[in-house]
Formats: sequence, C-alpha cells, structure tokens
Amino acid sequence: IMLLYMAENSYQGVIMAPTEILATQHYLGIVDEFANLDVRVELLTGSIKGKKREKLLSEIENGMVDIVIGTHALIEEDVLFKNLGLIVIDEQHRFGVNQRRLLREKGSLANLIVMSATPIPRSLALTVYGDLDISIIDELPSGRIPVKTKWIKNDQEKEKMYEFIEKKIQEGRQIYVVSPLIEESETLNVKSAEETFEEYSSIFRERKLALIHGKQKNIEKQEIMRKFKKGELDILISTTVIEVGVNVPNASVMVIR
Repeated sequence: IMLLYMAENSYQGVIMAPTEILATQHYLGIVDEFANLDVRVELLTGSIKGKKREKLLSEIENGMVDIVIGTHALIEEDVLFKNLGLIVIDEQHRFGVNQRRLLREKGSLANLIVMSATPIPRSLALTVYGDLDISIIDELPSGRIPVKTKWIKNDQEKEKMYEFIEKKIQEGRQIYVVSPLIEESETLNVKSAEETFEEYSSIFRERKLALIHGKQKNIEKQEIMRKFKKGELDILISTTVIEVGVNVPNASVMVIR
C-alpha cells in the first residue's frame, strides 16, 4: 500500500532483497497485485546485463519506472533515481550497514522500512533507543498449523523419515531438503547438496527431484523454482540459497542437514 501511495504521488519506491530468488518472488507478487493499475514495476538484479540493463537504468533515472525490486545490484553507483521516496529492505539482517546507507542516499525522502524475521542486536538497539519505529507482526496467517520439529539421530529414524516423506508426497505435498554446501568439503563434516541430490534420487526413484544452488545461472534457478511452485517437482534439494522468504505453501516438509 505504501509503495502504491508513493507511485500515486509521483515518487518512486524500491524493495531490496538479499537473493535473486526472493527479489523475483517479490517482483512477481507485486506485478500480480498491481496488474490493473497504471503502475510500472521492474526487476533489477546482477544477471540483468548489457543493453537491457542500460535501458532499464535510463528509465529508472527518468522516472518512467514507479517501483524497482532488486538485489545488491540496486546500490551500484550507476543506479540513479529521479525521485525515490520509499525504500523497503527485506531480510535486512543480510545487508551491511554501508549497503543500507548507500541505498538510502539515493532517495530524496528518508522513508525507510526495514523488515526481518531475524532481528540482529544492532537493529534491536535502534528500536530500543528510538531511532527506529517498530511494527511487530505477531500473528500467523489464519489456518496455519503449528510446526513440528524432529531430530533424526540414527539410521532407523532416517528410514522412518524417508517413509514419512513418501507418505506426504502421496498426499500431494512437496518437500524441501536444505544442505549447507554445494560441493564436498574436506574441512566441514557436511554432505554437499550434490551428494544429497544423488542420495535422494536413489531413494525416491519414482519421484521428480531437482537441485538448486547459488552457482547456477539465474534463468536456471528461476525455471526450477517455477516448476516447484507449480507442483511439477516433488523434492527440491537446495543449498541455503533457499533460506529466506521463498513461498511455496504446498511444500509442507523441510529436511535440514
């Protein structure tokens, strides 16, 4: 609503998110929300390059774009706004103080909203000492079932977990499996996402699986997420690229390695 209010009053608005996956999700959600309104929304991330990027930057600077959604790409020197009035920083704990300051300095008004479900000590201190007004979202969306967390401590329980996953897929649900690293590491005793993908592929042979990680091209990540959101994949193996704000309500089970 605040972004729309700004656009109606000839100001531009911006949302900065820490990953391309999350920025894209915000973009698609807002485009959908404002579909019937005369508001132009654009996406700016590191994977938008060349003439396409130049054209977009020119349109932002000339005020032709009302709302820009993006990643760290927004704080680069060549990104200039005609009349930036509202800055929203999502998952603000993922950005450094200077990164947030750089974006704020691009604005002509000091309207800043920072959002986080992981309030870090510095942010909490700012609210305590009155430098930030605070709004607390303390209610779950209606109909939300309480989360059950289980620690899998041996192979016997692992087998039960696999059976549970299979049962949930049969019920029409989808599964996230989060693994901390992309490739095998000798220094950290964790299984890589690639290894995890091979393991789950051999166990769930009849199911559709995909692997997503930060080293993939953005177009490839978007296509995998599109398939997962549409229910075309049963299990998504991921690194922590998936950790913030990805909204697939049908994925009701998450395995964290």
